Amino acid sequence: MKREQWGTRAGFILAAVGSAIGLGNIWRFPYMAYENGGGAFFIPYLFAMLTAGIPFMIMEFSLGHKLRGAAPRAFSKLGVRLEWLGWFQVFIASVIAVYYVAVIGWAISYLGFAFTQSWGSDTNAFFFSEYLKLGDNSPSNLGGLQLHIAIPMVIAWGITFAAIFTGVKGGIERANKIMMPLLFLMVLALIARVIFLDGALDGLNYLFQPDFSKILDAKVWSAAYGQIFFTLSVGFAIMIAYSSYLPEKSDINNNAFMTVLINCGFSMVAGILIFSVLGYMAQEQAKPLTEVVSAGVGLAFVTIPAAINLLPAPYILGPVFFLALVVAGLSSHISIIEAVTSAIIDKLKWSRKKAASVVCGVGFVVSMAFATNGGLLLLDLVDYFINNVALLASCLIELLVIGWLLKVSDIRSYVNSISEFTIGKWFEICIRFVSPIMLAIILGTNLTNTFNNGYGGYAMSDLLMLGWGLVAAMFVIAVIINVASKPLDKKEG
Repeated sequence: MKREQWGTRAGFILAAVGSAIGLGNIWRFPYMAYENGGGAFFIPYLFAMLTAGIPFMIMEFSLGHKLRGAAPRAFSKLGVRLEWLGWFQVFIASVIAVYYVAVIGWAISYLGFAFTQSWGSDTNAFFFSEYLKLGDNSPSNLGGLQLHIAIPMVIAWGITFAAIFTGVKGGIERANKIMMPLLFLMVLALIARVIFLDGALDGLNYLFQPDFSKILDAKVWSAAYGQIFFTLSVGFAIMIAYSSYLPEKSDINNNAFMTVLINCGFSMVAGILIFSVLGYMAQEQAKPLTEVVSAGVGLAFVTIPAAINLLPAPYILGPVFFLALVVAGLSSHISIIEAVTSAIIDKLKWSRKKAASVVCGVGFVVSMAFATNGGLLLLDLVDYFINNVALLASCLIELLVIGWLLKVSDIRSYVNSISEFTIGKWFEICIRFVSPIMLAIILGTNLTNTFNNGYGGYAMSDLLMLGWGLVAAMFVIAVIINVASKPLDKKEG
């Protein structure tokens, strides 16, 4: 069966950028910068981008391109005993897909609310009590299904399914060619408006003012590397799958540099947007900026609606902002589901239409757990373990395998032979030493903290079942698939 291909180079880059740019760029990056020394954070962030982000992206692009398969097939071609790593990454993608779609569902709901600001003046109470209806639930006691959350999730699944079902060129590439320029235009239009608001420049000063005392803090470097791995979609099967559809003559180095630079540039642009708005809010409410900023989900669904209430022409700027969030979320969700679908197509030799139908069907049913009263708590717990334990472990193992068990110099000579510009010895140093050392430190710190202190005040039974248990089950099933199955056509390629 001939492998599908991207129609154009721009189509591939927009799809890779679409995968990397997600909700995390818009709400997570500005907060990370703010927490870790403002302008000073950009120094470790740029260092992490050059020593971890770009080398990792080149490595994953080259694996997919050379070995012509999704993650399990690519790793099994490197060595039969490595197929489990590909499946572990596919399971990470599967889990992220089923909870990420809930956040896209919330954004779709809020897109509707934004036309009339129906979230009212107390946006915090509206989000947690009225919209999510969080009662005395827990991650293992979810309560009832909330149709007003489930229906937007159905819409999100419908759009993702249409893109995956139609294929790489007709569906995914076409969707991203519309979505990505639209996202950039919307964010730039919002910035053009909010930058002139009173207090906006105070907000930007807060974001960019460097606190150089933080540069010596190991936690800041750890946060910078963590953000790079979090935001680039590396280590969970996506970029290997996407690059496997590249034509034979493809400039891997250039593609990887462009994908990483556009993604990181967008994060900074999103930071300008968010902090202009927060500076304006602080002035309007006569509060210090530190009191209006909030982390994570709260920033997107509590702080931003409160800011939209204050903006001139909220019924225009509000919908534009939440449409941008929906687009960023959907482009990432499509890529996550493609990573899973392409692995199933490779393994079971199913048609794309059958694989897309089964993956999206099963994903849809499982994701309904996040449309319940306790959905946010389940999402918070699962997201923590997937991002801070499973994903970092997957990235670390991948680096150790490529850097130490196989010849990383082969990858360098391969990409240099097909790219317009060549990469030097720094690539090998980053893959073998810099990135694994940083990842090992971050992962070690996360494991120690979680073992000692738990997470988020959740019951130990929930942590064991939905946190540690989930990660362990993914690992065990991946190994079982590897041991039980015959190798994925090892002689090919």
